Amino acid sequence: MEKTKKIKLFVGLSYLTLIIVFLFLFFSKFSLQEITSYDFIRDNRLYFNEIKSSNLFLVFIIFLFFTILWVFPFLGFGSPISLLGGFLFGPWLGTVVVVLGLSVGATFLYMFGNYFLKDFIKENFLNRFQKLETKFKNSEFIYLLIYRFIGGVPWQLSCLLPTLFNVRVSNFFFATLVGIVPQIFLAVSIGSGLEKIIQNNSQIPSITDVIFSPDIYIPILAFIFLVLITIFLRKIFYKN
Repeated sequence: MEKTKKIKLFVGLSYLTLIIVFLFLFFSKFSLQEITSYDFIRDNRLYFNEIKSSNLFLVFIIFLFFTILWVFPFLGFGSPISLLGGFLFGPWLGTVVVVLGLSVGATFLYMFGNYFLKDFIKENFLNRFQKLETKFKNSEFIYLLIYRFIGGVPWQLSCLLPTLFNVRVSNFFFATLVGIVPQIFLAVSIGSGLEKIIQNNSQIPSITDVIFSPDIYIPILAFIFLVLITIFLRKIFYKN
C-alpha cells in the first residue's frame, strides 16, 4: 500500500512538472497577446501550409503525437484540438488525425486510471453509475460505443468512468475511435471553415461574416442537431 502511494505521488509530481515545463517553454517563445492576434494566426497559417506541402506525413505524425499528449498527460478536451486539426488539415484528414489522436490518448488515460485511480473513481462515482454495469456486461462494445457517441460527461471523466466496469482496453479504444467521429467531424469542419475565412480576408472579419459563412453555419447547425439527438439518447441511456 505504501509503495502504491509513493508511485502515485511520483506520477502526480511528474505530471505537474511536465505541464509547468511545457507552459514555461511555450510562453517563453510566444506571448499570449501575440498568439491571439489575427496577424499571427494568418502569417503562421501560410508558414505551416508551406511546411505541410513539403512533408505532409511528418506534419501528420507530429500533430498526431501532440494530440495524444493533449489528452494524456495534459488532460485537454476535444474541442480546441478538433478546431486546430480542421484549421491545419481540412475536414477529412483533420478528422482522421484528431479522432486517432484522441482515441489513443483516451486509451492511455483509461489505462492510467484503471491502474492508479480505480479506487478513487469507485468511491466517488460507483453509486451514480452503478445501474450501467449490467448494460456493459451484456454488450460491452455496443454500450461503450453508445456511451462515446452520446457524451454528456466531461471528456477526461468519460475516459475514466469505464474503469468502474472493467472494460477491455481494445473495446475501449475501438468504441472511442468510432463513437466520437460525428462530433469530431463537425468540430473539425468548423475549424476548416475558419481557415478558409482567414485565407480570404487580409483583415479580421466581422463576427457576422464569420457566422453567416456556409463553411461555419452549416456544421454549426448540424452540430446543434447532433446535440439534440444525443440529449434524447442520454435520457434513455442513463435512465434508472
